[in-house]
Amino acid sequence: MATDYDTPRKTDDDVDSDSLEELKARRNDKSTSTVDVDEFEAAEGMELPGADLSNEELAVRVLPKQADEFTCMSCFLVHHRSQLAREKNGQPICRDCE
Repeated sequence: MATDYDTPRKTDDDVDSDSLEELKARRNDKSTSTVDVDEFEAAEGMELPGADLSNEELAVRVLPKQADEFTCMSCFLVHHRSQLAREKNGQPICRDCE
């Protein structure tokens, strides 16, 4: 027989102290603990792709490219110099695009 070593162990005193009524009450409490969620309210806060965001403003601080960074000419992302894989025709290429 397999033994689950992660389950809490009960002593003989604990087993004797649990009455049948207590065990039934615990089982009923667990079954009534389901939460009734309104699907419409839950979906209302989600943004769908292609939603009209024209009246929204973004507050993002943009930093210029630093001296130890480069722009990959394949994916056009700015990477740290440690991500430089090679230069192809004088154009830097990152490790991800390599």
